[in-house]
Amino acid sequence: MNESIPQLLSYDEPSLEAAFATLAEDVRTTAAETAADPEAFRLHWLGRKQGRLKLISEAWLKSAPAEARKPLGIRFNQLKQQIEAALEAPASTASSPAAQGIDITLPGATRAPGIPHPLLKTMHEIVAVFHHLGYSTNLGPQVESDFYNFEALNFPPNHPARDTQDTLVIAHQQSRPSRDRLLMRTHTSPVQIRTMIDQAPPIRIVIPGKVHRNDAADATHSPIFHQVEGLCVDTNITFSDLKGTLDHAMKALFGSAVKTRFFPSFFPFTEPSADVQISCIFCNGKGCRKCKHSGWIELLGCGMVDPAVFAAVDQQRTAQGKPPAYNPANISGFAFGMGVERIAMIQHGISDIGHFYSGDMRFLEQFA
Repeated sequence: MNESIPQLLSYDEPSLEAAFATLAEDVRTTAAETAADPEAFRLHWLGRKQGRLKLISEAWLKSAPAEARKPLGIRFNQLKQQIEAALEAPASTASSPAAQGIDITLPGATRAPGIPHPLLKTMHEIVAVFHHLGYSTNLGPQVESDFYNFEALNFPPNHPARDTQDTLVIAHQQSRPSRDRLLMRTHTSPVQIRTMIDQAPPIRIVIPGKVHRNDAADATHSPIFHQVEGLCVDTNITFSDLKGTLDHAMKALFGSAVKTRFFPSFFPFTEPSADVQISCIFCNGKGCRKCKHSGWIELLGCGMVDPAVFAAVDQQRTAQGKPPAYNPANISGFAFGMGVERIAMIQHGISDIGHFYSGDMRFLEQFA
């Protein structure tokens, strides 16, 4: 390698261009000569004491007039960048697939795309079943007033049915009227009230969402869980319509062989009310541990909308300047609600609800 420092006789633009073109060619030549020893190339050009770039820079800048120092500095920076690029080139060549003996015809490593959480996947499946029946999706806030969560749904103050919902109340609400006090919604039913107040029948909606109750966490309970509720209001809606709708939905979710049966129950906002059971999908109704040897699994609640709910809705519509639209003499409807976690546990054979919230990738990757 030539260690001599070239002379720069003139500082005009053509002379500078020619001098640095020569240096750039020297960089390329030296890089080729030291391709097997990048460290020797680095020391030759960028060494702290005897690096060629440093020696040439000092020699040329020392005798340069003031007006030539700026263009000289710019060109030296460009030359340094070229030297650093030449240093990186052997490293990238050494790390190339060919240098490492890798078969480049093999498929590359791919990043697995994300998947919906099993709860969201189940929720979307449930909602899709009702979309195919002509229902639309409505959503609402998780922080609700007592009026929408209880009073309009025929839970008057001090009603014993309120105790079963273990409500989480927002702090510092005592100064407000009872119906205006805020709480974490215990079901998605407030969206039914909001929808009826907002629009006249016919209504066919499903309401997926997160709800909150002061439940102690165990294998089948969580203080936060998800529901899908439904509401159908129109003229001449009967309990037979409710049974047919839910029977179709259960068959769509669990298979055409599934049977449904209805038992009398109580919910303040429906009359009559019923609990819905499906034949056990694990033993085909013969009886097993999953169904407690009964052959049936209880899955959801439902009923015909109580006239008291229609009355509360019309009262609120009138207060907002809207005409009454829910006279029970002309209008009827049904409502239903199901827990998403319970359905997901049945679909996938999961015994502990806590797995859904643990964040354990070993559990979640099973659904990829």
